[in-house]
Amino acid sequence: MTALASVIQIAVAPVFLLAGISGFLNVMSGRLGRIVDRARFVERRSAALSDVSRQEVSQRELKILWRRVSIINWSIGLCTTSALTVSAVVVSLFAGNFWDIHIYKLVSGLFVLALTLLIFALLLFLKEVQLATSSLRIGKQFIDDV
Repeated sequence: MTALASVIQIAVAPVFLLAGISGFLNVMSGRLGRIVDRARFVERRSAALSDVSRQEVSQRELKILWRRVSIINWSIGLCTTSALTVSAVVVSLFAGNFWDIHIYKLVSGLFVLALTLLIFALLLFLKEVQLATSSLRIGKQFIDDV
């Protein structure tokens, strides 16, 4: 019983990490939805434009939007893989305790892998935010040209 209590105490940190990752996934999926909605709007608007220069600006915006979709998709994939790896850490902790197997190296490796995946997901998220910010300059240019 004492060993099980010890495993539960050790498993708390990865479970909190899972909660944080799920919040991050929620934010990213919301951003993905907004990007796709904006891309659909720009596609409809672009089709209705007759001015060639405005169509070119719309096409540049669309290109950036679809690049953002690609980046956020990768970020979501890495984040989800990180969450699955953290889950494997928790399962490994309990399985190791249940079968009395010393799997500390496996658990450590999985945890480091999960954090590495999360780091790359966060870096991609940062890239997507920077791309979104830079695309605001395109809109400003569009307004300045009018």
